[in-house]
Amino acid sequence: MSVTNTTGGLSLNEILANSSVKTTTTTDGLGAATSAATGKKELGKDAFLQLLVTQLKNQNPLEPQDNGEFVAQLAQFSSLEGITTLNQTVSGIAGNYNSSQALQASSLVGRSVIAPGDKAVVDTSKSLNGTVVVPSAVSSLTVKVVDKDGKTVRTIDLGSQKAGNSAFIWDGKNDAGATVEAGTYTFAASTTIDGQATSLITNLPATVSSVTISQTGGELMLNLAGLGSIALSKVQTIGM
Repeated sequence: MSVTNTTGGLSLNEILANSSVKTTTTTDGLGAATSAATGKKELGKDAFLQLLVTQLKNQNPLEPQDNGEFVAQLAQFSSLEGITTLNQTVSGIAGNYNSSQALQASSLVGRSVIAPGDKAVVDTSKSLNGTVVVPSAVSSLTVKVVDKDGKTVRTIDLGSQKAGNSAFIWDGKNDAGATVEAGTYTFAASTTIDGQATSLITNLPATVSSVTISQTGGELMLNLAGLGSIALSKVQTIGM
């Protein structure tokens, strides 16, 4: 005995193609359904109803579709619709976050920040204030100021220091007491820990010249004048 479908309408394959859904068995998991719905069109309520009706039209009357499988499909597509809505909501939140970053970035340009680094653009007519990160109490701590040619122009002796951030000031003068030229200088902090010479991290001032905003939701990057870029999360202090 042969059975002929005389009801017309779209075929199962046509509906699947229009919804950008690959043909799968009705027992496929939610993961397969979610993957299938990421094509050209969303698999919404209308497409689901068309798919359900077409399945009913094209099922074998001698072996009809099990009710349990239809219920499972309904649950899968309902979950898929919820995931799609969630994705749209998250996209909206991401857009708002990017806008917030842009506003934040505009307020940082031209401002002074203190961030980890060993170089600073120094106006030697003014004093430079920095800090050294001391991991544990030390008996002796020094900071060497080195010019662009690699010559040490000043050695600042901070003596014994407790664990924490130890502040230092450079007045822009060399060891002979003469004011040096303005420019980029390297600050090398060192001490002795457990008998070993150890270099320490310095936090130095810099001016924000521009800001790079990630288009993929990444972290805001500050471009420091003459010094390169640094992540906003690494900045210790934001000044005027």
